[in-house]
Amino acid sequence: MRDVDNAEKLSLARSEESVQGQKRVVERLQQLEGERDALRLELWRLKRKPSGVIGYGLLVSGVTALVLSISFSSSILAFIGLGLTFWGVLLLYIRPVRYVKATLLDSSAVSSLVAISRVITDLNYAGKGIYLPPRYLKEFKSSSIFVPSESTLVIPPVEDVSHGKVFLEDPKGLLLTPSGLDLANLYEKELGMDFVKTDLNYLRNNLPKVFIESLEIAEDLEINSGNEVVCVRIIGSVYQELCREARKLPRICNSFGCPLCSSIAVALTRAIGKPIIIERTEINSDGKTIETCFRTL
Repeated sequence: MRDVDNAEKLSLARSEESVQGQKRVVERLQQLEGERDALRLELWRLKRKPSGVIGYGLLVSGVTALVLSISFSSSILAFIGLGLTFWGVLLLYIRPVRYVKATLLDSSAVSSLVAISRVITDLNYAGKGIYLPPRYLKEFKSSSIFVPSESTLVIPPVEDVSHGKVFLEDPKGLLLTPSGLDLANLYEKELGMDFVKTDLNYLRNNLPKVFIESLEIAEDLEINSGNEVVCVRIIGSVYQELCREARKLPRICNSFGCPLCSSIAVALTRAIGKPIIIERTEINSDGKTIETCFRTL
C-alpha cells in the first residue's frame, strides 16, 4: 500500500514538474517572440543606415588619407586613400532593396480597382467615398471607406463601423478597405511615427521626405491647406500610369481613389482625425504632375 502511495506521489510530482516545464517553455517562447518583433522593427528602421554610415566614414577617411598623401608626398597614403574612397562611394550606392518594374505594380493593382468599380456601379451607389478616422475603428492601423448609396454625404454610426460590417442599412452604404492602406502604414514605418499622434503640419514637413528620399516614389511632393481643403501636388510619381488608368474607371478616381491618392487620404484622416473625401484629382497633359484635393467633413 505504501509503495502504491509513493508511486502516485512520484507520478503527481512528475506531472507537476512537466506542467511547470511547459509553462517555462511557453514563457520563453513569448519572450523570444517579443525580442524577435523588437529586432524586426529595429531592422526596419535602420535598414538603410548601416551602409550609409559606413560609407560616409570610409569616404571621409579616404579623402583625409588623400590630403595627407599630398602633404607628406606618400604613395602609400595615396593608395590607401583611393581604396577607402572607392569603397565609401560604393557603399553609399548600395541599398538592400529589391526593385520591380512599375508596370508590374500597375498591372496587379488595376484589376482590383476594376472589380471595386464594377461592384459600386452594379449597386448603383451614387455617394462619394468617405474616409473614416481612427476613432471609428478597433485598430489605428486599419482604415475604412464608407460609400453611401445616395449622393448626400452621410457618416455611419461608430458602432456599425467598428463591428466590421460590409453592407450597412442605416445609412445605406458599403464599407470598403482603402486601396492605399498598406502604403500609408509603410509611410509610418519609414518615419517611425503613428500619424494619429501627429497633425497636418507634421505630414507637411515629413511626408515629402518619405516620397522623395526614403521610398523614392516621387520627385517632389507639396501639401497645401486652407478652408478645410488639403491639396497635395505630386511630381514625377512612379504611380502616374496607374493614376491615369484609374481615371478611366467610374466611381474610382474622385471617390475611392487609386492606391497613391488613397494612401494620402488615410494618412490625412489619421493626422487630422476627421472624415475626409477626395474632392478632385487632376493630371497635367504630360502625366507627370498629379494634384489631388481632399476635403474634411
